[in-house]
Amino acid sequence: MEKLVITKEKELLLRKRIEEHKAKPGPLMPSLHDAQEIFGCIPLEVQKIISEELKISVSKINGVVTFYSRFSLEPKGKHVIGVCLGTACYVKGSQSILDEICNSLQIKVGETTKDGLFTVEATRCVGACGLAPVYTIDGKVYGHATVNSTHQELRKIIDEEAAGEN
Repeated sequence: MEKLVITKEKELLLRKRIEEHKAKPGPLMPSLHDAQEIFGCIPLEVQKIISEELKISVSKINGVVTFYSRFSLEPKGKHVIGVCLGTACYVKGSQSILDEICNSLQIKVGETTKDGLFTVEATRCVGACGLAPVYTIDGKVYGHATVNSTHQELRKIIDEEAAGEN
């Protein structure tokens, strides 16, 4: 995965959005959401821009960024896979699904593949306990998952990505 490049255009867009949020109470969270959307993550360099614009310490901003799982310090892959390890899913075998995904992609939980296509996350309850075990890909919930069905869905995405490159 290549290093994040903060272009002048993206920086100016973030500063513009922050300026819009300053007119309303509580501008930090919407500014962080915008930063995540614009850059794909909120590394220290981006936190410093937000700090400068909002006159909030970098340490406070970093505390918020690292507290909420919605925010990331590093770029995520094009496809984000989250495997639920909540109680219902775990009891029904979600750990083996997570292990299969990590083995197939040759990465660990929290990592992104070198080609930047996939990030794998272990999540807690996604509110679909009746479908346990579940995983998500780009926010879409896949229920009653098995190691085999998960592998098939992953293969489908890999094949679609490969076909798109040609």
